Amino acid sequence: MTADALPDLSAFDAVLFDLDGVLTPTAEVHEYAWKTMFDQLFADWDITPAYTERDYFEYLDGKKRYDGVASLLRSRDIEIEWGAPSDPTSADTVCGIGNRKNEVFARVLRSEGIAAFPGSLRLLDVLAAAGTPIAVVSSSKNAEEVLAAAGIRDRFPVVMDGVIAERDHLASKPAPDVFVEAARMLGVDPARCAAVEDAVSGVASAAAGGFALVVGVDRGAGAEALTAAGAHIVVSDLDEFVR
Repeated sequence: MTADALPDLSAFDAVLFDLDGVLTPTAEVHEYAWKTMFDQLFADWDITPAYTERDYFEYLDGKKRYDGVASLLRSRDIEIEWGAPSDPTSADTVCGIGNRKNEVFARVLRSEGIAAFPGSLRLLDVLAAAGTPIAVVSSSKNAEEVLAAAGIRDRFPVVMDGVIAERDHLASKPAPDVFVEAARMLGVDPARCAAVEDAVSGVASAAAGGFALVVGVDRGAGAEALTAAGAHIVVSDLDEFVR
């Protein structure tokens, strides 16, 4: 689809962006970190069937870290104690296991760094030139670190992340809570705004929040799945919106 055939995102009252997989390729780092951690856990606990890429998209992608752990383990009929966010990585709790994954993620991010998708940067430049308000809506507790590492933190007056979601007891995507709260923080009405997501759970979250336009970015979830979750438009890269 050409840019001329797509809606002008600068015409909306605001555009709210997911981070990992939309603005930065950190979704790949998250996916690697989850696989590394779960491969080891499944081997240690003799869990079957083995962890697969489908597990990432179905149970983890877009969700808050601990919700993802619980969801994936539940898919294998495993229920364990939730624990607390302060649990050490050695703890066999939902939080302890989630913290193991985050340890892998942080190690990769700090050793290799991250850069924003060029197409996403071009769209951010267009929106900045038009004066269109923007925000980040991420389930990740690492959002601030990722934005800083990518050199784009100062572009966003509002960052609604996993730290705030946990503090304010906001439900994880696909519930609409985080997108709706980000719109409130930005002072805009979702019914006059666009939301951009690459995860099925995130698309469902924005759709449930009543956003005027929900854009799915297909980085692996699949156009059909994103459309079924509520995306009005699916693109492969955000530079498709750059005129």
